[in-house]
Amino acid sequence: MGGTDDKAAEDFRALLRGLRVRESGELPAFDPATAPREPLPLFRRWLREAAEAGVPGPHTMMLATADAEGRPSVRTVMLHDADEQGWHFGTHRTSRKGRELAVRPYAALGFDWTEQGRQVRIGGRVTAAGPEESAADLRGRSPAALTAALAGGGRQSEVLGSYEELVRAFEAARERVEREPDATAPSWTLYVLAADEVEFYQEEERRRHVRLRYRRAGEGEDGGWRRELLWP
Repeated sequence: MGGTDDKAAEDFRALLRGLRVRESGELPAFDPATAPREPLPLFRRWLREAAEAGVPGPHTMMLATADAEGRPSVRTVMLHDADEQGWHFGTHRTSRKGRELAVRPYAALGFDWTEQGRQVRIGGRVTAAGPEESAADLRGRSPAALTAALAGGGRQSEVLGSYEELVRAFEAARERVEREPDATAPSWTLYVLAADEVEFYQEEERRRHVRLRYRRAGEGEDGGWRRELLWP
């Protein structure tokens, strides 16, 4: 058995070494000297360029939170908006991420637009919007997303008894959405991350990658953001 396990492990490592992150091709140029004074305009431009370049799901992002003991967890969610308030996303407040944000209201976001060799990392404090704004956020989503939110009924991340139970819940939710297109899920909550740090990463073919970090100025400093380059 040991020889078989060793061979499988070596084959797996060989697979990893042979993988490529993206196909070769021209990468976008990024001159940090031309970057705006604040991160939001640059983020919006990069996301738009990713969408226009055909990057699949450019609005998907990794969301990292931590529980009361500081143990982290990460998952993929959708960006609902990015404005002067911050980066918006929604979930059930009873979900694992909702519970963790209730005890530790800080999170990190990660965007990966591999085809363009770009990444964006964002960190900051998270606040929950009120019931009306959260309900409006849910109503603005697709019927399929509303169905999923209603089917969960605030049970997201709980143990599921059987797949058949999930099917029944979704069928009931779908029928409700057809009857009540403006239905809301009481536990659905819109969250807003107010960034205090945003980093833009641009891959370069010769591996002279560009990392530009924005950090919000602290007390006693001039308001706004500080920009600084980081070693790749």
